[in-house]
Amino acid sequence: MDTTVQTEKRRIHPQKFMLWVAMGSMSMAFAGLTSGYVVREAQGNWRYFNLPVVFWYSTAVILASSFTVHMGVKAFKNREMQKFRMLISITLFLGLLFGVLQYTGFYQLYHHLQQVRINGQVLNQSDTVRLDGNPSGSFLFIIAGLHLLHLFGGIVALIIVFYRAFRTRIKTYNATGLEIMAGYWHFVDVLWLYLFIFFLANQ
Repeated sequence: MDTTVQTEKRRIHPQKFMLWVAMGSMSMAFAGLTSGYVVREAQGNWRYFNLPVVFWYSTAVILASSFTVHMGVKAFKNREMQKFRMLISITLFLGLLFGVLQYTGFYQLYHHLQQVRINGQVLNQSDTVRLDGNPSGSFLFIIAGLHLLHLFGGIVALIIVFYRAFRTRIKTYNATGLEIMAGYWHFVDVLWLYLFIFFLANQ
């Protein structure tokens, strides 16, 4: 009997397994895109850019949100519902703030690029050069678009958890759904950190 119980505990929940598979597939997609970015960059005719400062702020915000969602899951498991609701509320606020900062950053990047180099050559023209017609722009905004799409999914999941936390009295303390949401949000965090470092290294 004890062996059966231990086996059940070690068995991965099907929904968690699906999440890991999905995250693995998404990671491979972004790895492929960033690899293609590097390969195309090496062929020349490439524009470089400086990341807007707002991306640094958004990075700090999502790191903080990963901490609050982790503590929120812990509070739920300890049945500290008041603390859980507070932490989920903070996480949702930080998630929405991160979304706004990300949109602002990519908006600035597209419309007010501080373009100073093309293939290492200093430009004498205006600092507000768009990426129109250059392959770097296509790569940059395909990667950005997919990232923002995944971010949107994470925010929707946070809203659902927030709604359920305040909708009714909790009768069962099954944390599976909450853990899946938190796992996905941590993935969004790690994904952005990867992209942020990648963009910093290639600006």
